[in-house]
Amino acid sequence: AGGGRAALRACGVHNVCRLLSRRAHGFYARDAGVAHRKNLGLLRRIMCQESTKFKNVWTTHSASPIAYERGRIYMDNYQCCITSIAQQPRLIYQKSKCAKSEKIEDALLLECPLGELLPSPSDYKASLIVLTVQNWLLRLSADSGEVLEKVYLAGSCCKFFRYLSWDTPQEVMIVKSAQNKLPAAARQAGIQQTVLFYLAVFQVLPLTFIGMLEINKKIFGNSVTDVAVSNGILIVMYSMGLVRLYNFKAILEQFMEQSYDLGQEFNWNGQVGVVGKYPFGLPCNIKITDTPPLLFEASSLENAFQIGGYPWHYIITPNKKKHKGVFHICSLKDNALAKNGVQDMKCCSLEPDWIYFHPDMSGRIIHVGPNLIKVLKLKEVKNHADQMEIAEDFTIVANRENCVNNSVTVTASGRVVKKRFALLDDDPEQETFKIVDYEDELDLLSTVAVTQIGADGRAHLDFHCNEHGILLKSIPLKESWDVTYSHEVYFDKDLVLHIEQKPNRRFSCYVYQMVCDTARDDD
Repeated sequence: AGGGRAALRACGVHNVCRLLSRRAHGFYARDAGVAHRKNLGLLRRIMCQESTKFKNVWTTHSASPIAYERGRIYMDNYQCCITSIAQQPRLIYQKSKCAKSEKIEDALLLECPLGELLPSPSDYKASLIVLTVQNWLLRLSADSGEVLEKVYLAGSCCKFFRYLSWDTPQEVMIVKSAQNKLPAAARQAGIQQTVLFYLAVFQVLPLTFIGMLEINKKIFGNSVTDVAVSNGILIVMYSMGLVRLYNFKAILEQFMEQSYDLGQEFNWNGQVGVVGKYPFGLPCNIKITDTPPLLFEASSLENAFQIGGYPWHYIITPNKKKHKGVFHICSLKDNALAKNGVQDMKCCSLEPDWIYFHPDMSGRIIHVGPNLIKVLKLKEVKNHADQMEIAEDFTIVANRENCVNNSVTVTASGRVVKKRFALLDDDPEQETFKIVDYEDELDLLSTVAVTQIGADGRAHLDFHCNEHGILLKSIPLKESWDVTYSHEVYFDKDLVLHIEQKPNRRFSCYVYQMVCDTARDDD
């Protein structure tokens, strides 16, 4: 209290709310947030020094998928957990092999919210929420794998929950079923299936059941192919490329018949059960009886639709196959196409280019092609404050200085040879961008570029200044990179982790850690 009063006097602030706001923005040198930012700034400078290397400290192979979450490597269907934070990865826990009926379908890492009182001491530590093939939702300790909570999801209404996602990250979670499909015999008998998906909604820490609802053909139409919930918006996708947005919070409030708590007794179709317990599971207590008010709709090829920027804009591809690789950036307010809002790299490649709003919340847009990364920004058109234009902030270009792609060459004997075809933009023998990511704590843009010569592919991870795109550091990856395999690369402060999936479900994991040593190290 004395320190708070001193801070108030020192800065001339006489209002507690203003003081707390200034502390949240890091105005005071002794504030924990300021110290943390300074430490991350030091780490960034150390990491980008020429003498700093990244060394391959650990490699493992597995016959089952490998996952990475916040310094933890999960193997054997989450039965084995390894920390990657130590100088060399070490085992945290190893559980006995689970039966097929206990197989984990999906998982989310749950971290403790700051400044909140929670009912259990275990709530203050990181945990893993997993969904099993038998429709159990489990909360596991991230340090031991111990089951902290368990909820049975599937009652009489649904038997196949398969997907976990965040509506609001670390606050509201969505559990989605697989699409309901009738057996062939039932379809031949003329039986109609109107319910396509079920969505169960939970608030986390403490784990609280909000409700369950169904996505029904009678309400949303016959051609629904998928649904998602994000940031309070229900997103419904249709087979003809149509995307419709609804206010999810308003749907919960308008159509909820009755609220239930986990562990509460309830009567369902004449049977008394307990919410979240086997065999009754969860009641479908949100019944949508009428089409909710439509917030927005757009037609886009393959339902590709994104919202972001400031003021709000959205990105679509015109809904015709000939427009694949063409992106339109439009105002969400009036659907007006931004000036220079048509982005087309005119790539001739096997893999298409991709575009998305920058995850750093700057409102910028990242457009990635085989040999070019464009970072774009929205800005007002001069003398037209109500109109926005797309301008180039900076570009990152692949290193293709040694690449010669002449259509006509002359042999040593003087014979002229004409090529019948041109190289693709993502030809494996040319350096090609495969992954672009953003490290928020160090404010770095990371790229993975690959060149394959014969059977041997070489990749390097580059760190770029997020503000200007300047190359700060390049890290060669020691292992061969086959462009036909599936790859994931994680850059997490002083750690680089590469997960590779080979044919026949063979997985490999390579861990690199920062080494600050001026001495030459050939390892």
